[in-house]
Amino acid sequence: MIKEVKLNNFLIGGNKLLVMAGPCVIEEDESILFKTAEKLKEITQELDILYVFKASYDKANRTSIDSYRGVGIKKGLELLAKIKKEFDLPIVTDIHTPEEAAIAAEVADILQIPAFLSRQTDILVAAAKTGKIINIKKGQFLAPNQIKNSANKVIASGNDRIIITERGTTFGYGNLVSDMRSIPIIQGLGYPVIFDATHSVQLPGGAGDSTTGERQFVSTLAKSAVAAGCKGLFFEIHPDPDNAPCDGPNMIALKDAYELLKVCNEIFKIVN
Repeated sequence: MIKEVKLNNFLIGGNKLLVMAGPCVIEEDESILFKTAEKLKEITQELDILYVFKASYDKANRTSIDSYRGVGIKKGLELLAKIKKEFDLPIVTDIHTPEEAAIAAEVADILQIPAFLSRQTDILVAAAKTGKIINIKKGQFLAPNQIKNSANKVIASGNDRIIITERGTTFGYGNLVSDMRSIPIIQGLGYPVIFDATHSVQLPGGAGDSTTGERQFVSTLAKSAVAAGCKGLFFEIHPDPDNAPCDGPNMIALKDAYELLKVCNEIFKIVN
């Protein structure tokens, strides 16, 4: 039985598709955040999709030390708070240290544990103690059933508000593979599964000093995941992904979001 997780006035894991989406990282040009949030809220309202705005104030796991990381936690959370207030949207953002958990929880409704950190006990415990919903991104190095150990760390810390995001599994060097069997396996553990359709098409370190990606396969994987029974989708979406400072090759363009979400929502309704 999949546990439904209450967020504001809706249920994650219920009978409506959840979408968590937004730019990879908060950029110096603040208009990108507001333009993306406004358009995605408009689309998801029309399609009757549950929507959570996503953006990172810091990307601490970039391939190169010279890569753009974001505006930092103070300015980043200030901007996310403005998005939350102006558009009346819940917020998800990722944390990278235990100390960030309580700070980010002042704004974020969902604290996201990055895939590379999905087994880090101190981060999981600190996030759990905020009482917020915890989105654990399954590490690329974990089998689907192994994520239960990370979830148990959150539960043992007094918080059972858990969702799990699948984002592909390491396949050799510089590639990921998405095994759709992981969706029913993880949901068999009792947690709603969100499928990250944009990070799943990454080619980690594919350009030597940066990660590349195959954006053309985002739609295929997203539709497959919904057909396999996932309860939500995670996308990185940008008005101009080809010129984005982070994850551009695997982000989808804002102009393409409506058609993709429309089809995915139709599949979700059939499956559910």
